[in-house]
Amino acid sequence: MTSPRESALLELLELLRRGAPVEQFERPAADARSAGAGPAEQALVEEATRVALDIRRTLDQHRRREAELTALFDTAGDLAALRELDAVLRAIVHRARMLLGTDVAYLTLNDPAVGDTFMRVTDGSVSAAFQQLRLGMGEGLGGLVAQSARPYASADYRTDDRFRHTEVIDNGVREEGLRGILGVPLRVGTRVIGVLYAADRAVRDFAPDAVALLSSLADHAAVAIDSARLLEETRAALVELGVATETARAQSEATRLAAETHDRLTRLVLRGGDVADVAREVAALLRGSLVVHDADGAELTRVGTDPAAPPAGPPAHALAASRSGGRAVAVDGAWVCAVLAGPELLGSITLGGRGDGLPDTERRLFERAGLVTALLLLLRRSIAHAEDRVRGELLGDLLAPAAPGRVRDTGSRAIRARKLGVDLARPHALVVLHCDPALRSRLAAEAARHARARDGLAGLHEGRIVLLAPTGDPGPLARSLAAELGRALGAPVTAGSAGPAAGPEDLPGVYAEALRCLEALHALGHTGGGAGLPDLGFLGVLLGDGADVGAYVDRVLGPVIAYDARRGTELVRTLEAYFAHGSSLARTKDALHVHVNTVVQRLERIRQILGEDWNTPAGALEIQLALRILRVSAAGPRAVSAPASSASAIGPRGERPMS
Repeated sequence: MTSPRESALLELLELLRRGAPVEQFERPAADARSAGAGPAEQALVEEATRVALDIRRTLDQHRRREAELTALFDTAGDLAALRELDAVLRAIVHRARMLLGTDVAYLTLNDPAVGDTFMRVTDGSVSAAFQQLRLGMGEGLGGLVAQSARPYASADYRTDDRFRHTEVIDNGVREEGLRGILGVPLRVGTRVIGVLYAADRAVRDFAPDAVALLSSLADHAAVAIDSARLLEETRAALVELGVATETARAQSEATRLAAETHDRLTRLVLRGGDVADVAREVAALLRGSLVVHDADGAELTRVGTDPAAPPAGPPAHALAASRSGGRAVAVDGAWVCAVLAGPELLGSITLGGRGDGLPDTERRLFERAGLVTALLLLLRRSIAHAEDRVRGELLGDLLAPAAPGRVRDTGSRAIRARKLGVDLARPHALVVLHCDPALRSRLAAEAARHARARDGLAGLHEGRIVLLAPTGDPGPLARSLAAELGRALGAPVTAGSAGPAAGPEDLPGVYAEALRCLEALHALGHTGGGAGLPDLGFLGVLLGDGADVGAYVDRVLGPVIAYDARRGTELVRTLEAYFAHGSSLARTKDALHVHVNTVVQRLERIRQILGEDWNTPAGALEIQLALRILRVSAAGPRAVSAPASSASAIGPRGERPMS
């Protein structure tokens, strides 16, 4: 007979399998409560319910991404199969409306002769005045997109003063009832041929993903429009100029080949292909070598080149020219194409082995490969972001201490970790990272990338960036991370580490020790470096778990601290200055801004309190070490506590009263 807890867990799994509505996930906990489950069982069921809801949300996000990508590839295939310009335009606006789920979608084309852009086709529109609008360059949202070749979005166009409003445009928009509007340019090379829009009759903020999605559709649409226009021009030339038959046939064949190639790449991706598969296909079609890099210049894949060749990215000037012009450019015997999602740079592809002579049809094929690569990189980034969120949430759960009176549920966390490829049964070291606050988001992204590469976890915990990785030696891990992340950010990164942890239950304590190590590194002036507590020598041993640091400081300096507290004197400060200046009375009095006799009198008082041997080599070493620990203990909220006998002499962050 199954227990209420087991029944509830089985029911949660069944709800996940069926994709049940969110409201049904509360039922297992209620059933377990009704069946008499104890507090521990009820807490486990509630935690399992929360995890199940998180999994369901993640699956929903993945399904939505997959549906959007599938729809986008279906659109690419449909557009490639269409030949009539009107059919292409109608298909574009219909798919734009479906993909973004808006009330209306429409498309304007530029009129070079008049110098404006005019409404060409709409989907979901009910206003005749709106369907006949013409926008001057720079007028309204659409005129600005057509003029600047950049996407623009407005949550509520009627009240948005960023755009140049005209009476004709505002009347048309008002009659159509539109509020939220997103417009992206239709570009063929460096030329803007029109604008593609998605709009709602309610206020709507368009997220960056929506902008990137519509921009990708616009890039496909521009190619399809250009292909349809070329086909129409070819037909007209065949009717009017019989002598141009051979040229028209060649152009038609080139268009057909480009469309078939695009369909081929689309089918490859829909079958589950990745960037490497697309690179192999394109390299074979273009009879050359191909290298793909991400936006940071890191190599993703290479085909047909020497694997031992350095993974250098394309020249910066070539990438900038391709990005600004929207076309592949030749440089040093190779061709470079920027991989873009709208205005955002996702990476680059470099074609070698073809010299500077690349026919226009093959150049277009190469550029279409860039579009497909952009879609794959967008998908990969979305998946990586979702996985990083899940990993960060798990790391936070692992580091959070158990609530008073409750036992930590390490079993379920270990199961969640295994699903992410992390084996918590192995020894793990934990590193707390610190950098300039302005670079924290970049450091978090880099830490997540390094954690994935090491089969570990990374995320934010208590406002700090933490990385967990399988290793038995935390010191080298901290040093390598400080160096690698510092190079990636171009700024110092400090890494304090601890461990290894034998299991999940040890991680909260290991985190506290790593944090103490980070604070000690800052206090010792080692910013930009990495270390574990054992690397800090005797100071690290004292700061480690199990060391009674307060008792040590109390034994060595407690009477002096207590004397300062009672009398309001500065004997501790005098000791710090005395040893910091090499036991020189002259330099000590200059540092303290007092007379040398005052220094002598204070040192005599210290001798009376601590004994005759306070300034012997052994005694001086003990006092200097205690002073250093006392200074480190004032570095942060997790520092060692002050000695009990001197608590009244030290403030909440280690400040001592001035005499």
